[in-house]
This record gives sequence, structure tokens and C-alpha cells, in this order.
Amino acid sequence: MREKYAKYHEEGKTPEEAIKRLADIIALLRSEEGCPWDKAQTHKSIRSCLLEEAYEVADAIDNEDYDNLEDELGDVLLQVVFHANLGIEEQKFDLCSIANRECDKMIRRHPHVFLNKNLESIDKVLEKWENVKRKERGTASHTDSMMNVPKALPALIRSYKIQKKAAEVGFDWEDVSEAFSKVKEETYELLEIYQGNDEASIKEEVGDLLFAVVNVARFLGVNPEEALNFTSSKFIDRFGFIEKTAKLQGKRLEDMSLEEMDKLWDQAKARNRNL
Repeated sequence: MREKYAKYHEEGKTPEEAIKRLADIIALLRSEEGCPWDKAQTHKSIRSCLLEEAYEVADAIDNEDYDNLEDELGDVLLQVVFHANLGIEEQKFDLCSIANRECDKMIRRHPHVFLNKNLESIDKVLEKWENVKRKERGTASHTDSMMNVPKALPALIRSYKIQKKAAEVGFDWEDVSEAFSKVKEETYELLEIYQGNDEASIKEEVGDLLFAVVNVARFLGVNPEEALNFTSSKFIDRFGFIEKTAKLQGKRLEDMSLEEMDKLWDQAKARNRNL
């Protein structure tokens, strides 16, 4: 039995050999003699796994943890190979067709490289890239272009991309002051209805307010997803200071008043300013 699986333990010496090794392992896991869990999976059942692994790659990049980045990129590659194996079983596509399709796409979208059509700036390259994408997808209108922004994206990123597409055709504020005014307007509208029982309207107004804040971020050249993640991390750091300080004082957070915790919060803020 050990000899039967010996080949799976041999490291690939080239990228081709390594990827084939991974593909063979997935094929084995999906076979009759493989793993019950792996055999039960579908494209939909592992959809969340791909999203999770992509976020873990992003986290490793943000932390500049290159050892972990290598590991997490492997997990993303695993997802691609797994979906490719499912495609083989369904007779729809395989790893070879996936790679070749992507190669053809890259050639189409880089005519300045493969057809020697010189472009003077990165902006021109990006403009050409978007034009080719629209042609590939058969996008007939600007609305279609917005609808093509994946709903699976984090909501802040999706709204940012939608607003950017609207701005490309001139549907935009003239300056950031007008975007700020819209935030105030949406805040007042939310204040008017938040005490009511109309949950649908409250949800709508909260969404309008968030959308307006994203617009301000776009005007200021700030990625709203990164900004909110930064603030979330900052909140955790300050909350950790509160909890640690309370423990040193022999107190439990559950037994403290909000006023007491606020004082420690102010200390945490002052500590950050002094770093």
C-alpha cells in the first residue's frame, strides 16, 4: 500500500511537475478510494472556502508574512485545482483549458506588449484593459458594466467600484464638499426614521449612509475597505488595553460601568498618540 502512494510524496522539480502532483492528489481524494469529505464536495459547497483562502492571502500580504503568504497561496491554488477536477468530472473544463483561457485573455488585454502597440502611460493601459473587458463580456451599456461588478465582493469594495463606473461618465459630485453634504443628508434621514418600526426603511437609510461615506472615501483617494479594517484593528488594540488595564486593577469588564471603561478608552487613545 505504501508503494502504491509513493509517487504522491515526491516533490515536483519544476512548476509543471508540482502542479501535476497537486492535481493527481486531488484526483485521488475524489476517487472511490479517496476521502469521503472531498468526494462529497461541489463547486457551490467549496465556494466559501475559496473566498476564505483569498482573504487569508490578503491578510498575509498586509502582515508582510511571506512564509504564511506562500502557504496561503498554496491553499488558493488548491481551490483552483479542486474546481478544475470537478470540471473534468462534469466534462466542462480542466486545468489545461483554465490556464490556456487565462493566457489568451492576458494576450488580448495586453496588445501594447503582444502586438507592439505602444501606450504612453499606465492610465492608457488601464483604459485599454477596461475596453477589452467590456468587449469580451458583451457589455452594451454602462448599467450593464455596473451589474457585472460581482455581488460576492465585500459591500464596501462593490459600492466603490460602482461609484467609480458612474463617475467615468460624469455622474459624480464636482468636489468632496458635495459628497460630505450627502453624508449629512443621509444622516439626517436616518435620524428621522430610526426610532420607528419600519425595519426595511431603516435598513435602506443605513445603506444610503454607508454608500455616501464610501463616496467621500473615493474622493479622498482612500480605499474604504482598508480604512474600515484599519479602524477595526485599532478598536481591538484599544479594547485590549482596556481589558488588560482592568485586569491589573482587579476588575472584570462585566462589572465596570461604561464611564469607567470610557476613561480607560481615553487612556488607550492617548497611548496611541504618544507612540
